[in-house]
Parts: sequence; structure tokens; C-alpha cells
Amino acid sequence: MEIIELQKGNELLKEGIEVFWNVWASEDNFKFYEDCILHSAETSEDLPRFFVAVENEKIIGTYAILRNDINSRQDLCPWLACLFVDKEYRGQEIGSQLLEHGLSEAANKGYKKLYLATDLENYYEKYGWDHNGIVYGPSGGFLKIYEKSTGI
Repeated sequence: MEIIELQKGNELLKEGIEVFWNVWASEDNFKFYEDCILHSAETSEDLPRFFVAVENEKIIGTYAILRNDINSRQDLCPWLACLFVDKEYRGQEIGSQLLEHGLSEAANKGYKKLYLATDLENYYEKYGWDHNGIVYGPSGGFLKIYEKSTGI
């Protein structure tokens, strides 16, 4: 498996946009994902960044590192978002590898912590992420916040 950043000129860029949209979006917001990923692929800024896990030329997983995961905690940055592993590949620790890759990428950019928001129970804890409160979304609902040191 290889973890690849989606960047301008990357042969996986268009397919990566489709995968992120198919997994995380609705039929009404393709342009949101496309615009976000295309601009992240061209910016010289450190964030946002979108990554895909590839095995045998197939995208089997995703994650992103964002300035904010569209939530109320604008004071926290960066956020790991869009963690996904294709059903056929689950149970092989690919999610763990994507989490570690995200922590390494955040550390390389100088961030001391990485945050995420989720409604999953007992997943991130087994990889050493600490539950640290709640975050509210624009719809008014809330999710749990997790954080983990990047090691710097």
C-alpha cells in the first residue's frame, strides 16, 4: 500500500475527488469537494491536504488534514478528517496506518497536535487518541473531539 497526496498533475487527482465525494458527500455537494480538493492540490500553503491509500492501482482509503473540519472549535488546528477504508480492506490496520501518516504529516508541518471529530465509539482510543470534549457542527449537533500529540 502507498499513501499519496492529491496534487496538481497527479494522475489520481480526479479519481481521488470522486472517491472523497462518494464516501463523504451527498449528490448536492460535489462542487464543494471538487473545489476544495482542487485548490488544496495547487496551494503552496501547508493546509489543507488530501491523501489517498492505493493498492494495486485502486484507491482503498482516504484522509485529509484541514484547518477546520467545519465545526465550532475554530481555535484548534489542524484537523484530521475523512478517514475511510474500503470495506474489502478493513481489519488490516490500514486505518491505523493512515492515522500515523496524518500525525507524521502534521509533525512535518510543525504542528504539535492533531485533532479529529467523530461519533465513532472505541475506535480512536485503541490508537492512543484522547477524548477531549465536544464540538458543535453548523446543524447544531455535536461530536466528540479527540486529540493526539504529533511527537514534536
